[in-house]
Amino acid sequence: MSSSDTPRGTTGEPAGGRGGDWYEIRVQGRLDDRWAAWFDGLDLTRTDEGTTVLRGPVTDQAALHGLLHRLRDLGVPLHSVTRTEPGPGA
Repeated sequence: MSSSDTPRGTTGEPAGGRGGDWYEIRVQGRLDDRWAAWFDGLDLTRTDEGTTVLRGPVTDQAALHGLLHRLRDLGVPLHSVTRTEPGPGA
């Protein structure tokens, strides 16, 4: 298999090379840190505007949809979903 035949992730890097793409998901409301485990260990940050930012690596699109379904099941309004770069120390 040549390097051009290597399965690629959505960023063009070899699939599985980084443990997934990084995402930032913004939702309305202030989720407690205890929810981090339910959201696959994503970092939760609460803003002064009354929103919560979930940030971290997501294995693949199926895992991303699973996270979005969990937010839906909680009834948390979704503000945005953005693919982003890893944070410092990642």
